[in-house]
Amino acid sequence: MNKTLRSPSALAEAGLVAADRLATLNAVAARYAVAVTPALARLIDPADPHDPIALQFAPDAQELSTRPEEDADPIGDDRFSPVEGVVHRYPDRVLLKLVNACAVYCRFCFRREMVGPSRGGLSPAALEAALDYIRGCPQIWEVILTGGDPLVLSARRLKDVVRRLGEIAHVKIIRFHTRMPVAAPERITAALVRALRTDKAAYVILHINHPRELTNEARAACARLIDAGIPMLSQSVLLRGVNDDAQTLGALMRALVECRIKPYYLHHADLAPGTAHLRTGIAEGQALMRTLRGRYSGLCQPTYVLDIPGGFGKSPIGPAYLSEDHAAVEDFNGRRHCYPPR
Repeated sequence: MNKTLRSPSALAEAGLVAADRLATLNAVAARYAVAVTPALARLIDPADPHDPIALQFAPDAQELSTRPEEDADPIGDDRFSPVEGVVHRYPDRVLLKLVNACAVYCRFCFRREMVGPSRGGLSPAALEAALDYIRGCPQIWEVILTGGDPLVLSARRLKDVVRRLGEIAHVKIIRFHTRMPVAAPERITAALVRALRTDKAAYVILHINHPRELTNEARAACARLIDAGIPMLSQSVLLRGVNDDAQTLGALMRALVECRIKPYYLHHADLAPGTAHLRTGIAEGQALMRTLRGRYSGLCQPTYVLDIPGGFGKSPIGPAYLSEDHAAVEDFNGRRHCYPPR
């Protein structure tokens, strides 16, 4: 438990998967990367076959089953990649994928065919070409560092990229998407926090799906960022058996707000290969959002979104409260009220 577990056999030695499943799990690991950090391994209850942390990070034989609607690039990154490492799907913002590795590999990852410990990251020449593209597009207002997880990089390398982005006049916002504060909170050092600070507005978006992930160590890591003046938001994925009940989802959102992290997105799970066992139906997600509305503070309400397959962007898919003719509106208790349609 003192080092990242990177194979089914390592997970079995730690008592986190059954040894008699190794043959099948090795087949999963041959296709999709496996890594469970010590911080997350300690959260797994090996006595619970439905443990929500294990469901997210321990390989499962069901990952070998692929449905016809699933796609290796379910949200169309490749279609909107003008140069290596850049995805330009929306007019005013781009993704900058510095690295294709993560501290931990989620079993539902929509980039699971593209990430892994051997995938590397942008070469110096590719990074320069990516920055040149951003420099040449004055409409780009925001750059989102993602991957992989950008915070696997050293503070020195992150500081250099942040400095170079900060020198581009039309880039006003730099955003970091990461799991690191929960996956490896010890990585959120004073040096790393300093590396993320810039004269531009910087935001950290935490990927988190279950309230148990917010350990004392994770909360302290988030506090180090927030206390340094870096606002934090969260994004979660709606996952069957992990957070697809109102009590768990509400507890997660409240815990985040208590940590000064604003819930931002609740993603409907993407059509990534081998992830059907973790996906819910959209109607289930809408019902959950209805349950949260009015019963939990407005601060705790994420936007429920679907990333439309093919690269067409995110659309909110929460429940509708207005009638089709806009003549009535429904409150959070299900009562309908007349309202002038004009």
